[in-house]
Amino acid sequence: MTNVLEFWRRFRSNRGAVVGFGVLLLIIMAAVIGPFVYPVDPFEMVGRPNQLPSSRFLLGTDVSGRDILAGLLHGARVSLAIGLTASVAAMVIGLVVGGIAGYYGGWLDVALMRSVDFFLTIPSFVLAVVIVAIFQPPIVTIIAAIAIVSWPSVARLARAEFATQKVRDYVEACRAMGMKNREIMLRQILPNALPPIVVVSSLMVATAILTEAGLSFLGLGDPNIISWGYMIGVGRTVLRSAWWVSAIPGVTILITVLAVNLVGEGLNEALNPRMRQR
Repeated sequence: MTNVLEFWRRFRSNRGAVVGFGVLLLIIMAAVIGPFVYPVDPFEMVGRPNQLPSSRFLLGTDVSGRDILAGLLHGARVSLAIGLTASVAAMVIGLVVGGIAGYYGGWLDVALMRSVDFFLTIPSFVLAVVIVAIFQPPIVTIIAAIAIVSWPSVARLARAEFATQKVRDYVEACRAMGMKNREIMLRQILPNALPPIVVVSSLMVATAILTEAGLSFLGLGDPNIISWGYMIGVGRTVLRSAWWVSAIPGVTILITVLAVNLVGEGLNEALNPRMRQR
């Protein structure tokens, strides 16, 4: 309990992080509660196409006459779910690959890190486009594509953390007590290596949301599920005549990404011992 209170004290000392956390909390609440408070089908054609915001349609309608507010509320669930799921998947893959490479070293380290370097040489968004284009764009494929292009950065950080921790005295003491390598990695090194990895993974949520939006803008999103990126993609054909159709979900993505980045900076200051000493 003391550690939690100390973490919160350090976190709230960053005003930007607190503001970002508040904004992100509001967005999550809108995603969870919004569709029940405003029960309009986001795919239902409820009015004329490209209507300006009014008392009936608070944010207007899109090119098919669908309520933009309903799309935002329902799309928040999908966009946030994609960001969180892809980031968690990337963190797990990166932890496994980087942890094994950093702990065991030798030829295994060389082989695994060369595979990481291979992925890093390919532009991440281009690789995501290729994967989604080949395997078609259901939401599972989009999440997998984002995770595949995101895990190498986590792997490099995990490798550095595990390589640093494995030579510490407490690890040597664990080996002297006869603990197995797997037990040392999971129970001893992982808790000490996890904080910086959590920070990087939290920032990847914003990148994942932006990547999904980019894929949808290019027409590679899942047409059966509405998301903020899907809404931007729908409005790209009327950018000159009905700019708000794309601008409203675009601004929503901007605010969400800024909030996630502010929270990530706050986590970095709260969890990073070097930042605490400043």
